[in-house]
Amino acid sequence: MTDALYIRPIGFAPGPQSEHGNAIRLAGGMVYASRFAVILRREGKVVERWLASPETMAEVLGRLPDDCGAEGEAQWANFTLAHPPLELGARTVRLDQPQAMGILNVTPDSFSDGGRFLDDPEAGRAHAAAMVEAGAAILDIGGESTRPRAQAVWEGDEIERVLPAIEACVGMGAAVSVDTRKAAVMEAALDAGAHMVNDVSGLAHDPRSAEVIAARGCPVVLMHALGAGGEDLHAGGEYGSVVFDVFDALRTRRDAALAAGIARECILLDPGLGFGKSLADNTAVLNALPLFHALGHPLLLGASRKRMIGALSNEAPAVARLGGSIALAMAGMDAGVQLLRVHDVGETVQARNVWRGLRDAALTDFADLPG
Repeated sequence: MTDALYIRPIGFAPGPQSEHGNAIRLAGGMVYASRFAVILRREGKVVERWLASPETMAEVLGRLPDDCGAEGEAQWANFTLAHPPLELGARTVRLDQPQAMGILNVTPDSFSDGGRFLDDPEAGRAHAAAMVEAGAAILDIGGESTRPRAQAVWEGDEIERVLPAIEACVGMGAAVSVDTRKAAVMEAALDAGAHMVNDVSGLAHDPRSAEVIAARGCPVVLMHALGAGGEDLHAGGEYGSVVFDVFDALRTRRDAALAAGIARECILLDPGLGFGKSLADNTAVLNALPLFHALGHPLLLGASRKRMIGALSNEAPAVARLGGSIALAMAGMDAGVQLLRVHDVGETVQARNVWRGLRDAALTDFADLPG
């Protein structure tokens, strides 16, 4: 008999005062949760589902089987865990509000920019500078396309692609992440001044990658992909229940990272929209995003210009998916996601600033309530 526990926020409030204090600040951010579903699965099937508020959570956790008690307490504590800022070179990236991570692809076959920044390095530098000026907290530089059916890239070629871009972006004072699943590329990028690693395989592709991250002590994003251990990130079997399966897989990769000596505060998690997931899978994961705070790490959402936007909007091409990208970014903000990996930085930052203004104002909307 195998029991598994999941605590999922399902009710939200503009501020704790609107619930007379019966709400928690989710992951130290600007989102407040007031109702939760406590879900018990046994052998892959949901056998119990209790509803709880912060006031009643202790009572509900007391009903759990003995082997789930500690897990329940840990998940509940994780929801109120305020994450420390990321210290990336000279830049400090605070995680108490959503931050934009700007995408810079230096590949010949990117689904979005078609290799423009690989063929014209000066255009790439100008684009990077524009993203920083528009409010990107981090620039994420990648030299291997991860779109479906993309060809794998030899690590030497990948290094040759990303290093000039990394050096240029570091030189302009930007916080830089390298988007790679290869240990040799990670090492070369970090030596060139990159500050963090974004691994779409969750450190499963290259057996040396976890060792590199542990030795360097840098932040790392662990993303979920069904085919994480092989060449095809989109390959894999069917999900039993996509939300729970992705949650369990991220926990497994997180635990492997911890076992390899990577510090807990260096780990960020990404549910991997579009990687081995159907439209129905993607929408299910998006609607359940607040659940992933139970793992106790900052969350990254990469939804910008993804295929699902086209599927929901008359097959709009990648370059015509700004509206959908902003809608998904807003969904991430409402779920308390800390990092939004985006192509359109200025528009996303503007949306974030308006969203934050509304959130700030909501904290005083109930100022005249008694007590």
